[in-house]
Amino acid sequence: MKTKKLLFASALILGTSLVFTSCSKKKDSNDEEIILPVTTPEASFPSITVSGNITTNTIWTKDKVVLLDGRVVVVAPAELTIEAGTVIKGKAGDGASASVLIVGVGAKIHATGTASSPIIFTGEDDQILPGQIESPNLTVANKGLWGGVIILGDAPVSPSSGTTAEVEGIPAGTAGTTYGGSDVADNSGEFQYCSIRHGGIVLSGGNEINGLTLGGVGSGTTINHVEIYAGLDDGIEFFGGAVNVTDAIVIKIDDDCYDVDQSYSGTISNFVAVLGPNQDGDAFEIDGPEGSANSSGLFTFNKGYVVGSGASSTISNGNFAVFKSKAQGTLQNIHFTGFKSGALVRILGADAYGNYAGTGASTLTITNNTFNVASLSGVLNSDQAGFDATTFNGSNTTNTGITNGIDMSQFAGWSLASNTAQYKMQ
Repeated sequence: MKTKKLLFASALILGTSLVFTSCSKKKDSNDEEIILPVTTPEASFPSITVSGNITTNTIWTKDKVVLLDGRVVVVAPAELTIEAGTVIKGKAGDGASASVLIVGVGAKIHATGTASSPIIFTGEDDQILPGQIESPNLTVANKGLWGGVIILGDAPVSPSSGTTAEVEGIPAGTAGTTYGGSDVADNSGEFQYCSIRHGGIVLSGGNEINGLTLGGVGSGTTINHVEIYAGLDDGIEFFGGAVNVTDAIVIKIDDDCYDVDQSYSGTISNFVAVLGPNQDGDAFEIDGPEGSANSSGLFTFNKGYVVGSGASSTISNGNFAVFKSKAQGTLQNIHFTGFKSGALVRILGADAYGNYAGTGASTLTITNNTFNVASLSGVLNSDQAGFDATTFNGSNTTNTGITNGIDMSQFAGWSLASNTAQYKMQ
């Protein structure tokens, strides 16, 4: 295997496109800069097929492509270690039979890629091999080829009843998939420099497998440098828990980029979202507690860059953010650009509005965000009579520049977004 090392110098934000600079570049047919793959793999590569439950400590190494055949569950107290540079491919499957990797409650995953050797999760149809960053054959149009990655823990959640819940997209009673509990510092392992591509399965409305699902994952878990690309449902969905996530990037999925449910109380910082022209979802969909358990949990989104679906988009959604039910937490220091005319920050329901207006049981703060629009007038919307946007207009601003301090260099090299022009807004 021949290896070509690339040194990434910086990453810039220009208009509505993300441009990563590098010392090794070429031009595509549209004269756009794209980064060359990190390595040139051999023509063939050995593989192993994994299915069913993992009940003992297991290591997947980069010298073999790992094929997921159906539902693969790491069952407590087993721990799964994935070597940097490993490629994992999910076989095709419908509904509850879809290939998915689940880290069950009490189990752990140690998936620690690096900036030069990320771990890549993709579909079996992808011809990518260890050592490559960009797929030789798939594009952003290829979605729903397999399930995704689900990590579950026993940190507090707020389901409609009780203190635990069954994860979406998986048959009830599956070992290790009832998440939630009382351990705020739950440690489900590490998930770093990982790119999840071409996944997502919709079983029914409100019952889907996302790119990355985090249910009851605690603050003792380490998650950073995560990319979700071309997924059929949400990018990253949080069901309660308190895990902190940094350096996340969601690129052109079909539903919401970041989805919060069941009183998630962690912080997501230094993140990117790029909506696709056919994405029938929003940049953020935020719900609060569903029941009395963990009802005080507050999320924070801080320092983000969000690109909309484009002025010519005809999709029905594509809003900046939607806050529903008892939404509570903070959205701050985010720059929104490239959204279609009429995009909104929506606050729906008396509970969410009360939290925003200061008359509710909790707090909903939307502050220090910049919107690349001529005026904030009409950006904020509520279904509540007498809604006053004065506070919003005074706490946020219009701005064509980037002033929120996001560090785009954190995505250079390891992410598909920094290696291809496909991620760019159409």
